[in-house]
Amino acid sequence: MEVVILRPQLIYGPGVKANSLHLLKMVESGWPLPLGGIQNRRSFLFLDNFLDAIRVCIEHSVAAGQTFLVDDGEPVSTPELIRAIAGALGRPACLLTVPAGMLVLAGALLDKRAAVAQLNGSLLVDSSAIRSRLEWTPPYSMAAGLATTVATLK
Repeated sequence: MEVVILRPQLIYGPGVKANSLHLLKMVESGWPLPLGGIQNRRSFLFLDNFLDAIRVCIEHSVAAGQTFLVDDGEPVSTPELIRAIAGALGRPACLLTVPAGMLVLAGALLDKRAAVAQLNGSLLVDSSAIRSRLEWTPPYSMAAGLATTVATLK
């Protein structure tokens, strides 16, 4: 048996839970979100893209003994993600521009420091190794992945 290690980024898709589900529900509610001023970049991974990466690793002999970071290859900011979710829901995004420092202060006052840090922070990965060594390309765009994800909410 040969081992391949895949390190996926934040996975979204049908059955999403925790913070991702909470964000989806907040966007779906139509309430204004004070996240329009965030200037971060984050990598995400649609569940079906992750499953495809697993398939490619199983089928490709070069994968043995390797470690690969895996993402959709479309890093987005928090406001871009909210706009994409809203688009998948067929509604406009309702974003308010609030300075990041104000969000950090509000997070501290409401004991939500970790949630604010996650929304404000950047987390980018370089998935070029799996793309070049295994010639893997994610079969689904973020827009397609989000459309599938929100379809399961209804």
